[in-house]
This record gives sequence, C-alpha cells and structure tokens, in this order.
Amino acid sequence: MSNVLSFDENDANWRRMGRAIRYLSAHYLDQPSLEDAAAAVNLSPFHFQRLFTRYVGVSPKNFVGHLTLDHAKSDLAQGKNLLETSLDAGLSGPSRLHDLCLKIEAMTPGDYAKGGAGVEILYGFHPSPFGIALILATAKGVCGLAFGDEGEEKRIFADMRSRWPKANYREAHALTAKIAAQIFAKSAGDLSVHLMGTPWQVKVWQALLAIPPGRFSTYGVVAERIGSESAARAVGTAVGRNPISWLIPCHRVLASDGSLNGYHWGLERKRAMLALEAASQSERPRTSAMA
Repeated sequence: MSNVLSFDENDANWRRMGRAIRYLSAHYLDQPSLEDAAAAVNLSPFHFQRLFTRYVGVSPKNFVGHLTLDHAKSDLAQGKNLLETSLDAGLSGPSRLHDLCLKIEAMTPGDYAKGGAGVEILYGFHPSPFGIALILATAKGVCGLAFGDEGEEKRIFADMRSRWPKANYREAHALTAKIAAQIFAKSAGDLSVHLMGTPWQVKVWQALLAIPPGRFSTYGVVAERIGSESAARAVGTAVGRNPISWLIPCHRVLASDGSLNGYHWGLERKRAMLALEAASQSERPRTSAMA
C-alpha cells in the first residue's frame, strides 16, 4: 500500500489529526495520556495511535515530548555560531522540506507594486495537521499557505486576499489538493514557490528557507546573515508578513531567549510545527509504533 495519502479520500482523518494536534498543543503541560488524546477526537486509543503516527508521521508520545521546546532553548544556548553555520550552509544550496525540493521564483518589484493586477491566483481549502489550510498558487508556483480553525475560512481568505487585492482569484480545489498532498502527505517531488513581496521581504524569506528542519534561528541572526545587523525589528516585520507559512519556515525564528514570540497564525500552531519537526528528526528512520 502506498504511503502517499489522498486529501480528498481522507479528509475526515486529516481533520481528526488536526484537532488532535490542537488538543495536545493546548494541554501538553498536563502531559495528556494516550487515552485522553484519543477521547478528544472520539477514537479508541489503538486507532488513535495508528492514525496519528500514519498521518502526522510521529508517535503521539514523541510529539507531546517535544512541545515543551526545551530542545529549542538548548540549541540557542550553544550560541549563534551554530545558527550562522546552518544559515550559511542552507543559503548555499537548494531548499528542502521533507522530500520536496523547493524551486523559488520571486515576483518583480514592479509587478508587486501593482497589487497583483494581471495575476490569476488559484485557491482551495484543505484539512492539514495544523487545522484548515488555505493554499494559493499562481502559474509559477505556490504563493500562499495560511492556517486557521474550522469555520474560519472566510477570515483566512480575506487576510490573504488583502495582500494582493488586485489579483483575480479562482477556486481550484483539484489543483490545490495535489499541492496539499505534496506538502502534508510528503509526496516526493519538486514544488515551485512564487514569492510575492517587496525586495526586502523576499530577501528575508529566502534566508528563512536556509534554516534546516529541527533547527532554530533568531531575528538578530537572520538580520546579520542578510547583511543588516541593526535590522532585527525590520526582519521581524518581514517574517510576520510571510505569506507561505510552513513551507517558508518563519516558525523556526525565535526570540533570543528561546521564547516563541509572535506568529501570525497563532502561537499554539507555531509550537505544534516546531514540535512536529523536532519529533520527526528524532524518529528517523520513521517508526510506526508508539515509543
């Protein structure tokens, strides 16, 4: 049986696992049991364990164990040299997410200044490990990936549409479902990304792509890496305007003391993303049973 999961065929399970991640992220300090987490999504402990590990890619226990983010603070405590090395290494090679190789293309400053006029943006909503995902794409690649809870679709779409108000939007569920499967079900292959922002924003977003999964950086270090040590606040603003969350890993940027700081799509979601990446790194090669 193929490990590639169809989003159309498995929507109910993706929604359950998204709710499970939200529950665990909200209650991790209580160290919820497998039984508690399973009850929260109306599944038996055995069925929950099997589905969570298959869909999310890590065991529930390992995921909860990484939600404290102690690993992040430990990494940052080693000093910025480690972070600078990661950024330098990443900036010199292709960007990867799981088995995806991201091909990056940026909109010209002149086109961005037009507010997306003349650009057709296709979009669709899909369940994901982090709630409802809105995927937007142009002919050149994914230009937007946003998250929210079920029932927030109108708000999420309005937020993203305001970034390129003059673009032409058309729903294309079949196309975005294929993109969702590549991103969340880890379907191997190349994925094109179309960065639609100011030259400064694009520069910051490209630096974020250099931070490897399971590693972290700070706003100050990112500013140094792009040649503007005093621009940490401006970097923070650009990070907050990142339109392609998860793929462009703004969630991997923390405050200098290791705290989460802000995240446009919610701090619980940021914590879940960091925990999932760290748990995935610790479980390689991938396991199918709870540790």
